[in-house]
Amino acid sequence: MTAATDIAAKTEGQQGTLYLCATPIGNLEDMTLRALRVLREAELIAAEDTRHTRQLLTHFDIHTRLTSYHEHNKETKGPELIAWLAAGHDLVCVSDAGLPGICDPGSHLAQLAIAAGIRVSPLPGANAGLSALICSGLDTTRFTFVGFLPKTAKRQREVLEEVRSRRDTLIFYEAPHHLRATLAALAAVLGEERQAALGRELTKRFEEFVRGSLGQLCARYAAEQPRGEYVIVVAGAAEEAGETAAAQQMAPTELYAHYLAQGLPKKEAMRQTAKDLGISRREVYQRVLAEER
Repeated sequence: MTAATDIAAKTEGQQGTLYLCATPIGNLEDMTLRALRVLREAELIAAEDTRHTRQLLTHFDIHTRLTSYHEHNKETKGPELIAWLAAGHDLVCVSDAGLPGICDPGSHLAQLAIAAGIRVSPLPGANAGLSALICSGLDTTRFTFVGFLPKTAKRQREVLEEVRSRRDTLIFYEAPHHLRATLAALAAVLGEERQAALGRELTKRFEEFVRGSLGQLCARYAAEQPRGEYVIVVAGAAEEAGETAAAQQMAPTELYAHYLAQGLPKKEAMRQTAKDLGISRREVYQRVLAEER
């Protein structure tokens, strides 16, 4: 896209464009030249925290009008912003840091705009999750962004059980006052030996990466006070773990037949089925017998 096509005069009846604009996650020099120009040229900026965004704009001598758009007013403010766009005005949406739409209400505004047939365009830039991933030393070919875990222990465990067997590298966000509890939950469900990397205060003065097993990280932060915002990058499950988890989703007779097809003797296939499913060999035998009948 050329500069001329970003903020341009609209013909009668033409709708505006919603720009999703990345802002620095720490270092102000990570602001892109294109994003700065569009922020200057736009008529209105929708900000998650107008006070925070005003500081950014002041630093770059930008005086565009701000309006508040956040998690608590998105249901009422969203339709107002869509009406603004439909009337032919462009709008820039920003979050407090990083890409809007990642763990913030920017995704809701994008969905509303798309449903209304309004053009949505990215102004790319800093992102904490990907920045931590590429410096983690873990596999970057496939990854799953999980973000912040739910607040209750029950829902946390449900989410972690869901991703436990994935071979993808896992990316989590966490605040310092929850880090110890989250590391403990990760170690309990994913395993203490699972390798991980913590990115702290990314792009800021005290940026730090800590790498090791989840058990080692739990021990470190039991003795050290967590400070700053964290991205937790966790290695994917080993192939054997993924196969075991897949087996656990099969019925006993189906899994038994699977092992027979692999050439295992009946007794060994029955033993392995019982082990994978956590049931007795007698129960497997009874299920197989009932199936044969």
